[in-house]
Amino acid sequence: MRYCSTRGGVSGLDFRDVLFSGFAPDGGMFMPESVPTLSPDTLLSWRGLTYPQLVVEVASLFIPTQLLPRDHLSALVTEALSGFRVPGAVSVRRLRDGLNVLELFHGSTFAFKDLAMSCTVHFLDYFLAREKRTAIIVVGTSGDTGGSAIHSVKGLSGMDVVVAFPRGRITAVQEKQMTTCLDPNVHVFAADGSSDDIDVPIRRLFADQELVRSHGLMSLNSVNWSRVMVQLAHFIYAYLHIGPVGEQHGGAHQHSPALPPLEVVVPTGGAGNIAAGCIVKQMGVPLRLVAMVNANDIVHRTVQRGDFSMTDTVTQTLAPAIDIQDPYNMERVFWLLSGRDGALVKDLMEDFQRSHRNTLPEALHKQLSQAMWTQAVTDEGIVSTMRTCWEENGYVLCPHTAVAVWHHYHCPHDPDIHRCYVATASPAKFQAAVERAGLTFDPPEAVQALDGMATRCQNLERSVDWKTDWEKRLRECIQSIYTSRQP
Repeated sequence: MRYCSTRGGVSGLDFRDVLFSGFAPDGGMFMPESVPTLSPDTLLSWRGLTYPQLVVEVASLFIPTQLLPRDHLSALVTEALSGFRVPGAVSVRRLRDGLNVLELFHGSTFAFKDLAMSCTVHFLDYFLAREKRTAIIVVGTSGDTGGSAIHSVKGLSGMDVVVAFPRGRITAVQEKQMTTCLDPNVHVFAADGSSDDIDVPIRRLFADQELVRSHGLMSLNSVNWSRVMVQLAHFIYAYLHIGPVGEQHGGAHQHSPALPPLEVVVPTGGAGNIAAGCIVKQMGVPLRLVAMVNANDIVHRTVQRGDFSMTDTVTQTLAPAIDIQDPYNMERVFWLLSGRDGALVKDLMEDFQRSHRNTLPEALHKQLSQAMWTQAVTDEGIVSTMRTCWEENGYVLCPHTAVAVWHHYHCPHDPDIHRCYVATASPAKFQAAVERAGLTFDPPEAVQALDGMATRCQNLERSVDWKTDWEKRLRECIQSIYTSRQP
């Protein structure tokens, strides 16, 4: 298995190369040069696997055994997912009228990103220890990624993590999950801007290939292929545990000419999750994908009209982790659906990064609109969905999951088609939204304990030339870390 850039400038890299990379040197994102196909027999033979076992099967398709032996891979995934609050790390809640919720938030920061993040950090730690090297991880976050990265990396000797979050645009719990980590290898910055603003200096840092190479710079955003790779597993898990295959196929290896579909509804921001779903579809799993967004509706407009354009500002909503106007993983989707046309993607994305607006070519827009369906949900829609779900099921949704579940209450569907709604976070992280819906949710002890803990972070103030200033501050932090690690 070899990897290439979505913009065509780099190819032939192995998993270890892309694991330690952020954006590709040509500005693109890494993807496997070919996507493996799962036969119906193989897929059905996986029905009895736990989620961690399924992660191992999926990862082994993309990581050659000569690079990471199968027994080592299995041990790393098992260890990464051993500390989750439910057996097997994920769980399914079957509610009224076919409302099937796949809960992915049982990790240390109560967000789905803990799953892929913990596995990816264990992969990194494995290679760093083997090569006697260190790395500096730089992460911009819209709320959940930063906390997950910090809790996965804190205390590890071979890695430092530098995280920037948008001050005032995330919840108190999300902020405290970052700022209360006082480990010496954790460095947190609060920026006066949006998460999209934070991405600007971080892209500049990763464009400096000499800095990346000499200082061991890397990303743990879903820019990192390993994050997306692990996320493939929960789509396959959903298909095998929520889909109709168990009902319609008696034997584990019974052949079927056409497996029945499962509709998977995903709250969407940076589009890493929906990109993983698109890859799983190309692997042969019959998914119907629905990408649900909040008022930051660029993905919705792109799918519906081919209008791949940012609005002037990022709207603050009750679902802050998807308050994103630059859904960077759509680049991976465009590359897949354009037949891996690196030149087309390069022109499209470079133009978008210059002007913040573009119109998809007609052929690509047609492919995209056939690959997924979308809808945008207002804050009022989020609140009403949370209330209705509670009234019908006694079940409290987080506002991001409510963005997905809005689809259940407003979009009639064929009762013969099973649906899965991806729950990306616990409501414990979003008390303001829970209260606005007129509901109560007692936070777990780990969340309550954050209030009494000391905090630490640095500020990135909004200046006239903030892009340059923020890049300079982050660069200085990286240099300081690097210098302190020298013998």
